[in-house]
Amino acid sequence: MPPAFSWTVRVYYEDTDAGGIVFYANYLKFFERARTEWLRAIGVSQHRLASEDGAIFVVKNASVDYHAPARLDDSLNLTLRVEKLGRASVNFVQEAWCGGSLRASASVKVGCVDAATLRPRALPGATAAKMRAA
Repeated sequence: MPPAFSWTVRVYYEDTDAGGIVFYANYLKFFERARTEWLRAIGVSQHRLASEDGAIFVVKNASVDYHAPARLDDSLNLTLRVEKLGRASVNFVQEAWCGGSLRASASVKVGCVDAATLRPRALPGATAAKMRAA
């Protein structure tokens, strides 16, 4: 299945370690930004979701594989696709590419929780519909 979304990020000095290679944990930040931009692209405002629907997203688990290093000034193409859309969770497959080379890939499960109690709750209907249509 092709990616549903792609977004580009530049590697800055702050993203790298002493060797000029992207610090491993920063891929999680890159993937988080891509998910946020995907939500914006499909018309889901996380601010509105929290304030009007009382729902927020939390990462339940993430597994990252590192394939090749990305370096300072690289332009990374981050791809995302929904692997599974559940009642209260979404499983994503995300990848970071540079110049046709896969640098990192991740499987990320995001849960929907009540903003006040942080207990699991169903995705709001309109949000789930937008995700299904993407």
